[in-house]
Amino acid sequence: MPPIITTQSLTRRFDSLTAVDALDLEIYRGEIFGLVGPDGAGKTTTLRLLCGLLEPTSGTAQVVGHDASRQTEQIKDRIGYMAQRFGLYGYLTVEENMRFYADLYGLDSDQLEPQMDSLLEMTRMAPFRDRQAGKLSGGMKQKLALMCALLHRPEILLLDEPTNGVDPVSRRDFWQLLYQVVRDGMTVLITTAYLDEAERSSRVGLMDQGRLIRCDTPDALQDQLEEDCYEIQCQDPRRARALLADSPGVSSVEFSGYALHLFLAPSRTTPETLQALLEQAGCAPARLTPIRPSMEDVFVALVGQPSREAA
Repeated sequence: MPPIITTQSLTRRFDSLTAVDALDLEIYRGEIFGLVGPDGAGKTTTLRLLCGLLEPTSGTAQVVGHDASRQTEQIKDRIGYMAQRFGLYGYLTVEENMRFYADLYGLDSDQLEPQMDSLLEMTRMAPFRDRQAGKLSGGMKQKLALMCALLHRPEILLLDEPTNGVDPVSRRDFWQLLYQVVRDGMTVLITTAYLDEAERSSRVGLMDQGRLIRCDTPDALQDQLEEDCYEIQCQDPRRARALLADSPGVSSVEFSGYALHLFLAPSRTTPETLQALLEQAGCAPARLTPIRPSMEDVFVALVGQPSREAA
């Protein structure tokens, strides 16, 4: 099956800054593809290039078989784009916002009414159709933005950090909606600063400084790491982290709640050696437990810093 989105050496520069650097990417129909990276990784710029809102400096992007920069008219009706600051009108009601966007898409009433009713039911927003958008909670505003992006039944949904700043329950509900639209045949490309959300994606692309450094399923990314991952529980974890960070064979050690997550090269050191080191330094009792790395652990191991909201 050919990819529905393809980029080849896609590059975008802003003066001396290379925001997207020779990006090669393939996204297939019916998957949720998560794009993850730290500040300035280039995720938002990538989406804007795919939408045709930015011209690439070099390279190409193909969306549903069309050049994203030269054939925007053929693409625009087949994608739904939800920017970080989606343009809702606070003084309009939920239904009025949806009708406004329906007019932009050129939908007639025969197309609009059943689609609007279906989306309101799917998102459980029907009881709030007459509420002003400015009086909705953060999670409800995101649902409304999603409905507006889905009104014209796009083939591809491009979402730029749609759950940023909303509560965990609203994030969970939003992802349930994404699973629903994918079951209905849509393709979703989502950028997110939440690495636990990356684990919910079909495949994940890790970006850093404009480059795609790794791309695979969450399980495969977790299995590809050459180092072993351990959780450390001990007295004085701050002191333990400082001590272990300079120890031979330790590639990274970071806080995870009240514990530490550590990656070690088994050819250079052992957990027993590190446990003895901690106990000799007064961090006893120290317990090292082997664990399966989370996506956050994978990101830290590959990039060297936790993911944050990207530009």
